[in-house]
Amino acid sequence: MRTSLSILLAAGLLLAAPAGHAQVRKKAKAKPAAARPATPTPEVASAPVSDSVALRKIFNEALLRGESYDNLRYLTGNIGARLSGSPQAQLAVEWGKATMEKAKFDRVYLQEVMVPHWVRGSKERGEIVGNKDKGVKVPVCALGGSVGTGGKLKAGVVEVHSFDELKNLPDAAVKGKFVFFNRPFDDALIEPGAAYGGAVEQRALGAVEAAKRGAVGALVRSMTSARDDNPHTGTMRPAAIPGAALSTNAADRLSLLLKASPELQFELELECITLPDEKSYNVVGEIRGSKYPNEIITVGGHLDSWDLAQGAHDDGTGCVQSIEALRLLRAAGFKPERTLRAVLFMNEENGNRGGTEYARLAAENKETHVAAIESDGGGFTPRGFGLEADAATLAKVVKWAPLFKPYNADDITAGHGGTDIGPLKEGVHPKALIGYKCDSQRYFDIHHTAADTFDKVNRRELELGGASMAALIYLLSKYGL
Repeated sequence: MRTSLSILLAAGLLLAAPAGHAQVRKKAKAKPAAARPATPTPEVASAPVSDSVALRKIFNEALLRGESYDNLRYLTGNIGARLSGSPQAQLAVEWGKATMEKAKFDRVYLQEVMVPHWVRGSKERGEIVGNKDKGVKVPVCALGGSVGTGGKLKAGVVEVHSFDELKNLPDAAVKGKFVFFNRPFDDALIEPGAAYGGAVEQRALGAVEAAKRGAVGALVRSMTSARDDNPHTGTMRPAAIPGAALSTNAADRLSLLLKASPELQFELELECITLPDEKSYNVVGEIRGSKYPNEIITVGGHLDSWDLAQGAHDDGTGCVQSIEALRLLRAAGFKPERTLRAVLFMNEENGNRGGTEYARLAAENKETHVAAIESDGGGFTPRGFGLEADAATLAKVVKWAPLFKPYNADDITAGHGGTDIGPLKEGVHPKALIGYKCDSQRYFDIHHTAADTFDKVNRRELELGGASMAALIYLLSKYGL
């Protein structure tokens, strides 16, 4: 972005509040009309009626006056891709701090963290080369952390679907070739995240395993069920050979042509490079607890994104929802009993150094964390929450599920908390790590691709997600764990 953030702030172009916003908030503070006493149904008998009213206020504020969508529009449109170490990542840090200050949190500050600085380079080219050097160009992209090819790299190809299959191949079948990892998603699985988990090791470790066998490079099928021409990037473990993702259409084509002509070759050209680490920051905003200020509830998303698009669903939505969750509580007139923190973590995508540093500082400062919530599954329709917690804690939160039922966000089960908040398990030990769950069926169509843009985000879905997170924070703040 050419225009500096300071100029935008001075010009009043950044984070402008909608017309009439102050007046709307004033009206929201008026006392609600007295509700007719109602006999609670058995499933909500343990939940005070006031909690139902409180959640309704939160959702009303989000749906009628929500700010997530407009904040995301600015982040994605004016800053865009935010890979760790890039100038855009620094602009995003400044944006996050300014956004929290505008929301009038009690305290806004930065946590310094050193992050990797990998640069993709301007040239990415892949071509299937057949008999008489007839070529078919196919969509490719470098995997994050890959080395470059040092010009054009051309070699034969051997296709495998697992590390065991690679291990069982004779040396002559692998040495001097590209290893093509072509394990698809298991489309029989209902949750796409499970399919991702079953395939992603070939992206993370494929180049490492191929290098052990003397291969010159690794080609990996993109992590998606979609059949299209969008290659999906993502981090890979450091290896001496380059690693690149093929779009699913390209992978299918290469596999088909290999069956017909096992001697064909692949030509790859990448210009990526790793530079020295850069200084960056987590962005932290707090609302101090009125009764138990030393007990902390953290909510966050990761501010960095891959560099192919705008990082809208991954994880711009999680960032704006985390800020919005705290803003909603304040706008609805609630004073949290426990201290609330919104954290925009830096470097989840290719290192998780922001999450690690946040946990280190929390342990060093002997902080008490009741719970941590993460939104990193996209900004789609809310479904509920997944918890990493002991049985008693899980049971307590599950009892709140009926309060979320009117909003179709009552799927509260054991599950994964999140990458950024994961390091809190060591040394801090929150009662629960909580992952925001939304409808993920479309997520891996755009995950880590050039298609992850603002136009893919629906306003209502995004605002409902922030409200769901705010509602859970309200209950955690009021009752603890």
